[in-house]
Amino acid sequence: MTDDVLEVRGLTKRFGPLTAVDNVSFNVRKGEVLGFLGPNGAGKSTTMKMITGFLSPSAGTAVVKGFDVASDPIAVKSRIGYLPEGAPLYGDMTARALLNFVAEIRGLSKPERKRRIEEVIEQVHLEEVIFRPVETLSKGFKRRVGLAQAILHDPELLILDEPTDGLDPNQKHEVRTLLQKMAPTKAIVISTHILEEVDAVCTRALIIAHGKLLADGTPEELRARSSAPSSLSIRVPVGGAEQIRTKLRALAGVGFVEITGKVAGIAHVTAAPDGNDDILAVVSDLMKRENVSVDQIVAIPGSLDDVFREITQRQAGH
Repeated sequence: MTDDVLEVRGLTKRFGPLTAVDNVSFNVRKGEVLGFLGPNGAGKSTTMKMITGFLSPSAGTAVVKGFDVASDPIAVKSRIGYLPEGAPLYGDMTARALLNFVAEIRGLSKPERKRRIEEVIEQVHLEEVIFRPVETLSKGFKRRVGLAQAILHDPELLILDEPTDGLDPNQKHEVRTLLQKMAPTKAIVISTHILEEVDAVCTRALIIAHGKLLADGTPEELRARSSAPSSLSIRVPVGGAEQIRTKLRALAGVGFVEITGKVAGIAHVTAAPDGNDDILAVVSDLMKRENVSVDQIVAIPGSLDDVFREITQRQAGH
């Protein structure tokens, strides 16, 4: 018995001579939060529209809990919660009327409908706007109404296209916390170009560019692919931290140096290279020369931003 909720098999979409999605395959298991990353125009939204049945693929298919989106579209859609790009909604309805309408379409009984609407209003924090017409809401609240309708029927698979687009930092935190709470019982796919989102909520990430799937791994595995030299996190006794910072700044090849925290007599010092050379050896030599008591030196791989740029620009031939 597999835990795969979603199987994407060779999905391809052509618009005339343009291949927007080119033979993309991946699986998503229950409990996974998959970040679907790529530049604008990479094919993310097109892939999501094919998975959810809003676009017919030119080739390939998507299977949700054993149901094929082409041959069993209703069975697939009943198991998916979908937040499209832009969160298109019926603007003349109040937020509550819209949720009631969606719940009715989803086949929820009247008692269940009332219970679930109250639950999602609380989960997504819509209390203050629930009786206002959707067209009068801010972009952030429209996005939250869109998320509420996506989770209303408690689907096994959530497909969310830019779920925090238009939200302020507090609202983003609320949505990410909600996704983390729901993650153990669902498979979640999040399309985003905000790389901090991957670190915040995703257990795995795919990178797509020009319709092709270029990378698949955990955030840590992707960071390890960076060709950028590692920064160093150094733990030293608090008493010698300032002196070490001064000496590190004087080292050839070392750029940024900062004391980033002090806890229980230990200072955390971060040192970053100013070029493409690894600085671990020269920093270690300095510590030995100065006879510094070092609690730990850890290499911090390049950022997801570095990896994203390297992979997508390589694909573009830059």
